[in-house]
Amino acid sequence: MQLSDFDFDLPEHLIAQHPPAERGTSRLLAALPGGPFSDGRFADLPDYIEAGDVLVFNNTKVMKARLFGQKASGGRIEALIERVVDTHTALAHIRASKSPKPGTSLLFDGGIEAEMTARHGELFCLKFAGTQSVYDLLAQHGRLPLPPYIERAADEDDEGRYQTVYAKHQGAVAAPTAGLHFTDGLLERLRAKGAVLAEVTLHVGAGTFQPVRVENIAEHKMHSEWYDVPPETVAAVETAKARGRRVWAVGTTSMRALESAARGGLRAGQGDTDIFITPGYRFQVIDCLITNFHLPKSTLLMLVSAFSGTEHIRQVYRHAVAQQYRFFSYGDAMLLGRTEAAETV
Repeated sequence: MQLSDFDFDLPEHLIAQHPPAERGTSRLLAALPGGPFSDGRFADLPDYIEAGDVLVFNNTKVMKARLFGQKASGGRIEALIERVVDTHTALAHIRASKSPKPGTSLLFDGGIEAEMTARHGELFCLKFAGTQSVYDLLAQHGRLPLPPYIERAADEDDEGRYQTVYAKHQGAVAAPTAGLHFTDGLLERLRAKGAVLAEVTLHVGAGTFQPVRVENIAEHKMHSEWYDVPPETVAAVETAKARGRRVWAVGTTSMRALESAARGGLRAGQGDTDIFITPGYRFQVIDCLITNFHLPKSTLLMLVSAFSGTEHIRQVYRHAVAQQYRFFSYGDAMLLGRTEAAETV
């Protein structure tokens, strides 16, 4: 398929620049197979869940991954930590008038010293001085990275709202945004309904915002992200399948983690994934998806088209624009189901 197949007109005012005043008060568009579109509130989610259904959440935690500073030569520099390699080493995207060469000393705000030791494609390897871990340095001196379409700097409110209430494991540079709608109270309501809540970890990378630059989408190379699917989640999924219950992915990152772990049969484990899900992909695990509204021409729009059918998604997005839903990370949510058309493309 061509990149132009995944384009649509999106009025700029529908791009959410701030979270709703209260977590969990977003709108919810239900567009499940076999039924009409239903415009409701995210608090209505338990109405769609049946006892024994499994909801899989991504428990990654967003790092304060952005550092500002200067090279030893004096030139200003910005680093976005993509991945923490070990206690004192990280891979980062660098913005500077001139890319630093191996051996370059960098001094970031807060007195953080680092050396650029090597380059790996678009990423720079940084070795941090001192006894503090990279995670500790970021927690004390880093700044929260917001997506490029949010046209403002992160503030104190974002430090809480651009993080899920169940975030556990540091390592992401972007939030798993479908999870931002959940409150502790809603999670309790789901448990009371008989839903099984399971977790995976996928550390969302900055590449999630990388535009597709080729017209033939088969030529696009996905970024790599680290994931972990624990044994208890595999067991929950297998039990649900055996009992004829549904498996819901809370967000595209949960879906990517599970589908990555299901190549050749679902197995617990961890590793890197660059899975690129486009129409024609055969889903192994997920039956339903809770997700936000995505960018035109994005890999995530291709993923939901693969899941629910390209024409169905076009109708969903036309409805969402007409009904003035809020888009992207701080926007509203939708419910999608796997369709026969998507399975047999």
